Amino acid sequence: MKKHAPATLRNREVIAQALAEELPQDGLVLEVASGSGEHAVFFADRFPMMTWQPSDPNGEAVASIRAYRTEFSGTNLRSPVVLDASMPDHWNAEAVDAIVCINMTHISPWAASVGLFKGAAQILSGKSLPLILYGPYFEHGVEPAPSNIAFDEGLRARNSEWGIRRLADMDALAHANGLTRTARREMPANNVFLVYRPG
Repeated sequence: MKKHAPATLRNREVIAQALAEELPQDGLVLEVASGSGEHAVFFADRFPMMTWQPSDPNGEAVASIRAYRTEFSGTNLRSPVVLDASMPDHWNAEAVDAIVCINMTHISPWAASVGLFKGAAQILSGKSLPLILYGPYFEHGVEPAPSNIAFDEGLRARNSEWGIRRLADMDALAHANGLTRTARREMPANNVFLVYRPG
């Protein structure tokens, strides 16, 4: 039932350190595309003042999150919900204090990224609250790592709608939805940590 994403163990600590600088002191975090659920459990434990709401559109992923949640001793990790990033009008999400999305944009159709920003704008509108993304991106003026080029080619071979996104395109999506990038941090393994906020 439980799934395991090897990258989670490698990146969770450095992501948590970056989250600590961007998350509010307390409140509700919506994690979009939680995958196996390993990040959700780790972050809920790391940030006990935050309530963590995991989600995923995939039934097997939701089952995995539930399985990990049964082993979590805290009270701030909610049961996962089914949520498709590409359909923000059907999120039925309550007011949240942050949205976190890790390693989704390159392993999903472009419509998922479009929906993510639209949904974030609807939920975070009028507040200086963060939409936080983590993953690989191609950036203007930055020589892409050979490993990212190979990764992108492999993704597109698996699904023509997948692929590493251009940071400029993400910024354009943000702008179209009233969001502005307020932070960018380089992360291990040629990933970046991005923060967008309304305004």
